[in-house]
Amino acid sequence: MTTTDAHPAATTPLRGFHHRDFDLAQLLAAKGPSVVSVCLPARNEAGTVGAIVETIHRDLVEGGLVDEVIVIDDHSTDGTAEVAAAEGAKVVDAATTLPEYGTGHGKGEVLWASLFAAEGDLVVWCDSDITGFGSHFVTGLLGPLLCEPDVDFVKGHYRRPERDREGGGRVTELVARPALSLCFPELAPLQQPLSGEYAGRRSVLEQLPFVGGYGVDIGLLIDLARTRGTRGIVQVDLDMRLHRNRPLTELGPQAAAILQTVLRRADPDLLPALSTLVGADGARSDLAFTERPPMVHVPAYRRRHPSAPSGD
Repeated sequence: MTTTDAHPAATTPLRGFHHRDFDLAQLLAAKGPSVVSVCLPARNEAGTVGAIVETIHRDLVEGGLVDEVIVIDDHSTDGTAEVAAAEGAKVVDAATTLPEYGTGHGKGEVLWASLFAAEGDLVVWCDSDITGFGSHFVTGLLGPLLCEPDVDFVKGHYRRPERDREGGGRVTELVARPALSLCFPELAPLQQPLSGEYAGRRSVLEQLPFVGGYGVDIGLLIDLARTRGTRGIVQVDLDMRLHRNRPLTELGPQAAAILQTVLRRADPDLLPALSTLVGADGARSDLAFTERPPMVHVPAYRRRHPSAPSGD
């Protein structure tokens, strides 16, 4: 089994911050020549994505902290792209981004495409279904990257009062945390390893593979810890997050993909490349394990970002 136990930084306790530790003036002073991209993966989020883009533009783009806001449209059919563009976002069609690697939709594929499309050396990701979005989500995630030179990756956590008092959600506590505790215990103390709000340095992210679909969040964490230790991973308290609550029937494929990712990272031979999820009604869903290569191995990426290492 492959874990990070052999890495000297693996036993270092995870550091934590609060978004209020960083104000805009402090971050502007620390930004220097850095270029900041905020990327919003979106599939049929016309009802919320416009307000998120508008807030980031008003508070952070016009203020000089954020250089671009990109909405990666994942096969939306509800006008998500039009709403986002009207508020000033650069809209990128996930289906036509690096199509030679496939045009299938899913969170992992969309995040991978956003890394290709973004210009920033600091990349922030936020989900597009948040209601009452505040710019502190972005400043909180950027704070440690700009003010702590040894930080590579920042993971957000928050309270979700409509469904839990504290800690993670149902899939986190019933699947992700037990799986991490068994296979990668150094990551189990993360408050919300599956949160969609996180940020990292391009120089680190471009060297990591991106698991397709719902496995991407936990896959990135495991690969970071395995290759670089946990010293560069920190978490930030973003206070409260409001978003739509998914019914339990929709969480099965997500939970299965997360468990599949953890087990395959622990032992690549533990699971076959194709698994099947069987529902209570007997319905079967194929769960194909897919993975996009590190961007440094993608020729088109190296042409777009010539400072990237060759990946050889």
